[in-house]
Amino acid sequence: MKKIFAIAWKDAVVRFASSSELIFFIILPLVFTYLLAGGTPSGNPTNNRVRLVVVDQANTAISQEIVAELENSTAVYPDPMTLNDAEEEFSARRVSAVLVIPAGLDLTAIQNGNAGLDFRQQPNDMDGTIAQRAIQTVIRRVSSTVNAANMAVEEAKSRGTFESAEAEQAYFEDALTLAKSIQEDAPERVTVIEGTTPDEVEYDPRANSSAGQLVTWVFIPLFGISALFAYERQQGTLRRVLTTPTGKATFLLGTISGQVVMALIQMSLLTLFGMFALQLKWGKEPLALFVLLTSAALAAGAIGTTMGTFIKTEGQASGLSIMAGMVMALLGGCWYPLELFPPVVQNIVKVLPTTWAMQGLLDLVLRGGGLSDILLESGVLLGFAAVFFTIGVLRFRYE
Repeated sequence: MKKIFAIAWKDAVVRFASSSELIFFIILPLVFTYLLAGGTPSGNPTNNRVRLVVVDQANTAISQEIVAELENSTAVYPDPMTLNDAEEEFSARRVSAVLVIPAGLDLTAIQNGNAGLDFRQQPNDMDGTIAQRAIQTVIRRVSSTVNAANMAVEEAKSRGTFESAEAEQAYFEDALTLAKSIQEDAPERVTVIEGTTPDEVEYDPRANSSAGQLVTWVFIPLFGISALFAYERQQGTLRRVLTTPTGKATFLLGTISGQVVMALIQMSLLTLFGMFALQLKWGKEPLALFVLLTSAALAAGAIGTTMGTFIKTEGQASGLSIMAGMVMALLGGCWYPLELFPPVVQNIVKVLPTTWAMQGLLDLVLRGGGLSDILLESGVLLGFAAVFFTIGVLRFRYE
């Protein structure tokens, strides 16, 4: 056991002899995962409406009605702020649009035609345009009741109904209340029917990015076990190690187990990043996740072992490991949903371990699966590991 640990520790020291290895071990995987996921999710991932900063300086019944209508909008949601905070957010381009309701906006101002709103929008911003349309809809809704009340007043005035200004104002308020009541009771004139046809492509950019980059960046170093064997062979250290009481099985077990443990550490860091930065449910089924990740790491390590028995130089091993890892990741659905490929290709790529690893990870994080749902994928990955480990051990030579 001490020999196995010593060999694994030696390989770790050799691998991380240069600090630049940390870039490929954790920094680049995190950066690519973050960028391909589209950044971190918003504070309320279930709210698809556009954020609209609202500054209510009037604080009147009309301004409150406008804000209430915006809250009921399906396109935007109001975010109340002070004018200084809103201007700071807008100047820093952290918000697409700002609506300022100026002081003095009340029924009298609307009746006299003096009412106005201050709307600010970032240039060439689609969310700002959506906010503008939503505000126009709200204004039309609020002003329509006032216009209806004004028309009722004008009609009554033409018949000489009012004896004083107070009577006219009381009539206007009654008409406004009636108009609002009629508007609230108006039947829906548009019926929305959502199709229930399931989408054949189950895609979430955050889930696909987290799972895909995990597979890509972990499989390539494990394929790189072949470079370790080539390096030891070139330097002559492999021959010297095997002339000691250290057997071939001990050497292979130490090298492979050390790389698999480092892969599991790397995968753990990437899943933690997915949980806390991307708010993915990686920790929902920890046992299932551990089984699948271990199976994937063993499969990749086994392939790297077999590659190491065919490749002669370290340079060849490094180049082939990167190429094989990238090609398998692309065809295995790590970069694009596998459902986007033609059916023939979807069946062919089942011969790749990346396909099974990716499907298993998506079963856990995207489809809410558990241990029973990834047993097939884990079994297939362990099958890859058994086959390639057998080939690698049988073909292993120190020359």
